[in-house]
Amino acid sequence: MIAHARLLAARLGAVLDRGGSPLVLGGDCSILLGIGLALAKWGRTGLVHIDGHTDFRRPATSDDCASVAGEDLAAAVGLHVSAIADIEGAGPYFHPAQAVLIGHRENDEYAADARDHLGLLIPASEAVIEGAASTAGRARRVAGSGYWLQLDVDVLDPTIMPAVDSPDPGGFDAGQLVDLLGYLAPAAIGASVTVFDPDLDPSGDYGRLLTEILATGLAELGSGVAGDRGRSETSSRRAEDPWKER
Repeated sequence: MIAHARLLAARLGAVLDRGGSPLVLGGDCSILLGIGLALAKWGRTGLVHIDGHTDFRRPATSDDCASVAGEDLAAAVGLHVSAIADIEGAGPYFHPAQAVLIGHRENDEYAADARDHLGLLIPASEAVIEGAASTAGRARRVAGSGYWLQLDVDVLDPTIMPAVDSPDPGGFDAGQLVDLLGYLAPAAIGASVTVFDPDLDPSGDYGRLLTEILATGLAELGSGVAGDRGRSETSSRRAEDPWKER
């Protein structure tokens, strides 16, 4: 996993160096390690994480840590074992105060812990009531321009998208997700999509639906940061980051 993270970071860094707006297709959410490693080297510290779960299980609060796919957000903000949260001494890959989680279910057992550490949490039920424009506006203000946009497909309600490993009721419908992505994508330097499982989609219908969602919602990916693509702060400032201590 760590070797893969390094390889992905190198590939992603090359795309960013060329001024591209990368779209990384997973896989599970553990790909956020490599993405975070690349972004940390760029000094990009903002993250908007759209997910049906908090992905905030971590050793300090759980004895059940066994899969980074359910722990990636905690690792990405430096709250996990250093082997995955501080690869090459680059952690935390995203600053906790600039990390936003949107779409988790209110009964997620790690939501309170995530709320204590992250810049903003907006559960799916709240986002639906508030609307895409307001939800995205709050997220952008916390994450800052040039953030990374991570989408776990299980944020969709399982009646809409059952082809995921951990479906939970109470998620977005397709239109709500398209609208949210449409407001968030322009200010993102890149995006990643995870957890769609083609083995659970023998007809291909859900894959086609997901393709339509992404093609529409991410059509303007990176368009709002075209003039702000250079490396921001150097990663050396992380040595003094108080979040380095876990």
